[in-house]
Amino acid sequence: MNDHRLSLGPDAARQLATTTKTRPQMRGRTPRYLLRALPWVDVDSGVFRVNRRRTFLLGDDRITVDADAAGNRRVISEDLREIPFLREADPALLDELASGFTEVTFDAGQLLRNEGDTCDRLWVLVMGRAEKRVTTRYGDETVLEVVGDGQFFDLDAWTRGEPMPYQVKALTPGVALCVERSVLARLADRDEALCAALDAYREGGERLAGREAPIELAGGHVGEPELPGTYVEYEDTPREYHMTVAQTVLRVHTRVSDLYNEPNDQVRAQADLTIQALRERQEALMLNHPEFGLFHNVSPGQRVQTRTGAPTPDDLDELLTKVWKQPGYFIAHPRAIAAFGRECTRRGVPPVMDTRFGSPLLTWRGVPLLPSDKVGFSNGSGAAAGTTEILLIRAGEAEQGVVGLRPSEVPDEVEPGLAMRNMGTDKRAITSYLMTAYFNTAVLVEDAIAVLQNVEVSKYHDYS
Repeated sequence: MNDHRLSLGPDAARQLATTTKTRPQMRGRTPRYLLRALPWVDVDSGVFRVNRRRTFLLGDDRITVDADAAGNRRVISEDLREIPFLREADPALLDELASGFTEVTFDAGQLLRNEGDTCDRLWVLVMGRAEKRVTTRYGDETVLEVVGDGQFFDLDAWTRGEPMPYQVKALTPGVALCVERSVLARLADRDEALCAALDAYREGGERLAGREAPIELAGGHVGEPELPGTYVEYEDTPREYHMTVAQTVLRVHTRVSDLYNEPNDQVRAQADLTIQALRERQEALMLNHPEFGLFHNVSPGQRVQTRTGAPTPDDLDELLTKVWKQPGYFIAHPRAIAAFGRECTRRGVPPVMDTRFGSPLLTWRGVPLLPSDKVGFSNGSGAAAGTTEILLIRAGEAEQGVVGLRPSEVPDEVEPGLAMRNMGTDKRAITSYLMTAYFNTAVLVEDAIAVLQNVEVSKYHDYS
């Protein structure tokens, strides 16, 4: 049957009509909660120096393990300098000690060391997790710590030949590398410097590692005793943070900006989207940069291992014990937050919701969990593949927390710390704009930040 149209069709009519247009949209734009949550310090000189009380040096408390082409695992000899009395050791001695490690495999639930056993081996976990347990004065067992990949135990007992101060039980299957105490003794007999370093360690000189230099005080005295004299020691070489840069060149043809500029300014629209991309890159670098990224600036004592893999309320409570002075925000991948929500649901303790930055967010103990897709997943193999981390920070300069850094002012600034500089028009009638974001982030005191490691996000529960 033929359709005889009696009026103008809508498709043709729309050719004469105007449209209401949106500004250009960007799928990759995120809320960037970290940039909104951090207090920002305007840096006048481009350099921010963090002055601290002197702290006794401490490494990252990890010994790296590598594998050769045949799959044989071995410790990286230079990483043995994480052991205090080996910091100044000769490289050849470290190589010899590294060659003394042998591989041990273990199963979940296996007892690796018992409390009170003679500690004749130093254990370095290659993969897997184990928990340190100790018997309380009332006869109960309590968990001291969960250790994971790269961590070692028990250095004190192994070095001094003392009994194990705790029990170590495997939580997961795994692999460890062990070295006998006799290997260390043989090397010390040959090397005078190592022997002296061992004696100094055994006398307790290294037990202050990671602590601030003491301030001598007197309190509660009676009569007129002589008061101690003291002073506060500062770090000789405080850390300095320089402005880092995220940069690109935006190009716009003059024909486009001249002819197609209404209702949206083409240069402004292009600049806005470029600024969004720069800010996304900025947040990613502030979290993950190998030098100043927050995940790479967590001190050894501020790292927590998940007990069972999935992030549980107990794990986040343990993280809160590390940043207990005015904790500000958890920062986690959305999948990690979802995994935490599932564990809360399973236990019947749903997290409280709170509105921050205009959005409803999960909180735990009143501390918001800020989602960020910049928090990465490990790319390792085996049991560690696909795990992520959860960060907890205290924010603010007055609280000795984490602060964002930006220059107080830059030429051609369009946003704080972000400049858009016209570089001129070339012979092809293309105008170029240099887009630059200057920024950094600083951790003022070590206990302002902590991380929950080896967080597995793929555990689901059947509630039927």
